Amino acid sequence: MIKPQIQTRLVTEIGVSAPQIAAVEKLLADGCTVPFIARYRKEAHGNLDEVQIGKIQERLAYYTDLEARKETILKSIDEQGKLTDELKAKIAACYQKTALEDLYQPYKPKRRTRAQIAKEKGFEPLADAIWNGAPFEGSGEDLQFARDILAERLADNAEIRGLVRRAFAQKSVVKSEAAGEKAKEPTKFEQYYDFSEPLATIPSHRYLAIRRGQKEGVLWVHLELERGPVVEDILALAAKDAPRPWPEANRAQIALAAEDAYKRLLAPSCEIDVTVEKKMEADRAAVDVFAENLRHLLLASPLGEKAVLAIDPGIRTGCKVAMMDKTGKYLGKTVIFPQQKADEAARTLALIVNKYRPEAIAIGNGTAGRETEAFCRATLKKLHAQHPEIPIPIVVSVSEAGASVYSASEIARKEFPDLDLTVRGAISIGRRLQDPLAELVKIDPKAIGVGQYQHDVHQPLLSAKLDEVVVSCVNGVGVELNTASAPLLERVSGVGPALAQAIVAWRDEHGAFKSREELKQVKGLGAKAFEQCAGFLRIRGAANPLDASAVHPERYALVVRMAADLGVGLGELVGNPAAAKKIDVRRYITSDVGEPTLKDIVGELTKPGRDPRAVFEPPKFREDVTKIEDVKEGMKLEGIVTNVTAFGAFVDIGVHQDGLVHLSELSDTYLTDPASVVKAGDRLKVTVIGVDKARGRISLSAKTHPVIGGASGGGHGGGTAGGTRPRRQTSFAPKGSSGFSCNPFANL
Repeated sequence: MIKPQIQTRLVTEIGVSAPQIAAVEKLLADGCTVPFIARYRKEAHGNLDEVQIGKIQERLAYYTDLEARKETILKSIDEQGKLTDELKAKIAACYQKTALEDLYQPYKPKRRTRAQIAKEKGFEPLADAIWNGAPFEGSGEDLQFARDILAERLADNAEIRGLVRRAFAQKSVVKSEAAGEKAKEPTKFEQYYDFSEPLATIPSHRYLAIRRGQKEGVLWVHLELERGPVVEDILALAAKDAPRPWPEANRAQIALAAEDAYKRLLAPSCEIDVTVEKKMEADRAAVDVFAENLRHLLLASPLGEKAVLAIDPGIRTGCKVAMMDKTGKYLGKTVIFPQQKADEAARTLALIVNKYRPEAIAIGNGTAGRETEAFCRATLKKLHAQHPEIPIPIVVSVSEAGASVYSASEIARKEFPDLDLTVRGAISIGRRLQDPLAELVKIDPKAIGVGQYQHDVHQPLLSAKLDEVVVSCVNGVGVELNTASAPLLERVSGVGPALAQAIVAWRDEHGAFKSREELKQVKGLGAKAFEQCAGFLRIRGAANPLDASAVHPERYALVVRMAADLGVGLGELVGNPAAAKKIDVRRYITSDVGEPTLKDIVGELTKPGRDPRAVFEPPKFREDVTKIEDVKEGMKLEGIVTNVTAFGAFVDIGVHQDGLVHLSELSDTYLTDPASVVKAGDRLKVTVIGVDKARGRISLSAKTHPVIGGASGGGHGGGTAGGTRPRRQTSFAPKGSSGFSCNPFANL
């Protein structure tokens, strides 16, 4: 049961009511997942969304850890015989981990300090006399021992530590300079060789760039803070706790102790604390950017159930070709060499298109991608002229980021144990065109190429956030039970890896599921798991039409009643907007089924199993712009946003390098957040304002009247070599062997 004090804090932090927090806490404690709570328990929590529920879950975990730490600290201090009622009350009233550790600081086991040595030598009475404002005598060395004791007392004071930490957080300056001989070397961190910016206002992406330079040994980085004012503040705060005003002689000694405490004990630790906190703040910002990009990428428009011919472009080893049916089932493979054997490649492609009649050709956007795309378009144009009766597929450029990661993964080996990894990569490219979500869940999100400093941020934080996004997207769209892979199923609410494998095993042994009810026959899938997952799993063509919808089985009887009240059969109601419109939801409100759930049900009856993703529309690149040499200043182009960062948006304009639209060039009006105007996957009309061929950088503008030539060609101030789309490293077959049959139709 959540403590009232914590509940009150959560109300303020999240902006929801106490009953809502209590309801979410109970549902989480009962083993419910965030997607299930958000979708199927709206009446219990007052219609909170996934973000709010996730935030409650996150903060509850924080306070649970905090309470556990309090218990540990209280036990430690009590065992020392130093726990007072006042201290116990202070610890109980503390709700920040840093402040809690400050309270514990005087009682932490310490190595042998200068203050301890001074106490052992008998100088604590002298220190007490100085602190209490009493007359004192002592030599220079004696007074130093006394000041050592006083310095540690000041440094162990929770209020003083908090004061110094706030000073670093609010008033310090980040300073960076080239490390040693690095100043003579040109690197991507040159702009930070002599750099300073207030810690409180430095943007997260710039701070992470500086940290990366430090990690790579290129930069020396530290925080600079004017010492004098902070020491004066320490003295002023210490004086408030003194039993009486200090005589001048006493104050002089305490001032020296304060100076020492700051320099030796407080500044080093507080600088570390603030640096760590700033790094976590920057990490959270970068993770949020990554998560938002990933969400849009996962929810990209699917081509749908259409046969696809996938091509993984290559020059030396040829283009790897794989054919898939409308369900994504692999049919066969071959290899073509458009660069070296254009006529033969064209004949092979024409024969494949004639035989399999694909509705789309998916071409990876890596090396030779645009050249392969041009080759396919030319071949199809000629084919149509000669054989107008043959349906001509659309040609689509598909991001291949992460395809090599998938092709070498354990998942790929299980799916296609007999195929070369280059063929697996082609299959991945084709399937992500059919259904980006279903395919991309098989790949580590960090390999997809939509992040900002993803390798520099706190990895557990990143992994947890990205997993949260994947789960949210999978459950938001829903999963077809009879075709879903194990990696997709394991993201469904209440399932997980073990149950996903069990579901696939049951399907392999017994055939397709005929109803949601059959899920209960899967070994290990109990009542709770069924409750959590059933509503997110779809069975197209099931005897009960509700099994293909997002209506939860627990509400089937209610829908049957609705149909009976309308005088129609269940099959006549499901998918019938006119009939669904006649339902008066007020008639069906009960203590556990309210208007939000009833409106969801009516929506599903109108469009059962509706896909929330947009309708697919292929990207359109200029056919005469295929490489950076074709890009000229002043060109008007249309591109696809591939990545949104804190400093701008990267845009694929159909060449090997993505161009950068800097934050300052995204809009005619002032912006602080690129995500407020663009997202990954958006089409964006841009103007080329700078081209740096030597560094492979293209600067773009989305402004109505951009300044041509006023950009450096893709620099972003982030301290990294941005502007180039992440490319995959492909392991090819040994020299003399492509890993494909020499006969193009041996397998295809």
